Parts: sequence; C-alpha cells; structure tokens
Amino acid sequence: MDETLRNSVKAMIKETFEGPPMPVKGSWFTNPEPNSGIFGVLEESNCDEASLSIHGTTLAAHTDHIRYHMWGTNGILNTGKQPKMEWEKSWEIHAVDERQWAQIQKELHNEYQVFLQSFDAIEEHEVLANVVIPSLTHSAYHLGAIRQMLKIIKEK
Repeated sequence: MDETLRNSVKAMIKETFEGPPMPVKGSWFTNPEPNSGIFGVLEESNCDEASLSIHGTTLAAHTDHIRYHMWGTNGILNTGKQPKMEWEKSWEIHAVDERQWAQIQKELHNEYQVFLQSFDAIEEHEVLANVVIPSLTHSAYHLGAIRQMLKIIKEK
C-alpha cells in the first residue's frame, strides 16, 4: 500500500481517538488542542454525565457503540469476515456507575489498540477503502455527536 495514503489515514484515525499530535501544528478535523479526540473528550465526563439522556441516548451508549463497531471492524480485519452484529444491543446502555463507565472506556481503548495493530498489517487498498475508511468516518461522526451532547450536558 502507498505509504503516503497509509500515513494519512493512520494520522486521521489517531486524531479521531487521541486528538491532534502534540505539539499541535494543526489538525484534520478536531479542535487543535489537547484532549480533543474521543478519549480526551470522554475523560472530561463522569458517570452521571455519561448516564444523562440527550435526545434519547447517552454518552455511555455512544461510547459503547463505538467500541462495538471497532470490535466488528477488528473482526473483519483479523478474519476477513464480519462477525454477527446485533447493532441494537450496542445502544442498550442507559445508566452507568463509575466502575462501569471506566470499564466501557477501557474496552474502547483496547479495541482501538487492536485496530491500530491490525491497521499496520493491511496490505491491500481494498481493505483500506472498504473497511478502515468507513470505520474512521463512523468514529469521527460519533466524536462530533459526543461533543454536541457534552455541550448540552455542561449547560445544565
């Protein structure tokens, strides 16, 4: 695979989850500040905030949905087949305590690490185009949704 393409896609994946590289020299689409990726944004919230319903969903549900999606993507990258997915179950979390909230975030970190390792092994453009880039855009969408939800939560 072309190294320029690989490096660009990996930089966007990392920005989505980790925020822009430090020191910030700019960003692709997140705020150009520390902790503006999924992990940093979630670290700023507690279990009570993660359990608040905003338009019928919670930060906890969004976070677990991202984790579930990453798990499915990892399945495709590691076996060549999509595992059986039950998408509605990824939205079932409505309230969490501190332990549960920490566990959801930890599991998301774990799936992300597996994803990065799998990404480094990709050799085909087709896998990048059909699996990785859609996963990147899905995660970036949820980053935006989470940031908007946090604006509403912080205003309360």
